[in-house]
Amino acid sequence: MRLLLFGAPGVGKGTQAKLLSVKFNIPHISTGDILRQAVKDQTDLGRKAQEIMSRGDLVPDNIMIGIIKYRFSKSDCKNGFILDGFPRTTNQAVELDMLLNEMNINDIKLINITADEDAIVKRLNNRRACKVCGHIFTLSEIEKSDKCPNCKASNSFYLRDDDKEEVIRKRLEIFRKTTEPVLEYYAKQGNVISINGLGSVEEVNSELLKFLGN
Repeated sequence: MRLLLFGAPGVGKGTQAKLLSVKFNIPHISTGDILRQAVKDQTDLGRKAQEIMSRGDLVPDNIMIGIIKYRFSKSDCKNGFILDGFPRTTNQAVELDMLLNEMNINDIKLINITADEDAIVKRLNNRRACKVCGHIFTLSEIEKSDKCPNCKASNSFYLRDDDKEEVIRKRLEIFRKTTEPVLEYYAKQGNVISINGLGSVEEVNSELLKFLGN
């Protein structure tokens, strides 16, 4: 099973990707993670990406495609993968299609997790991170204690900049302008599965598995 995970910031892509990864025993591939790993490993593409990022520029699509190709070629992707965070533009979608054709991969499904924007803002604004261990919790999870459930640090919770309303709405605006056209691109191919992401984690996962035939 090969899946592209799609959706606005805060819809729960990462959580569902981890669950699906365990369910189908396929890797969850975050493009941010594999980019950082390529830089850490100092691969040819990783060194090029590092040089570009050190100038404050965005990593070009051709380099990202090369890093994704390298990751897809690893043995743990033989039976499938979940790609999260790419493509973000229509041009990237076209480049990815070319790569998939080259690798004879033709069974990709796009999972589109949706949610009302105000609900996304409320959900993310309702989170707090521990400044000691970095774990993120909802307010309901920590309302009865000032100690982090993970590392036991006291009075360590804070609202991350990424979870502030003005930042969230800016990210959502960017998503609408640059990334939503990717959904239209794949919808024309008839392989999009849309799921409402506002239910509980279990409810959303159950709907996903139902659409995937499991």
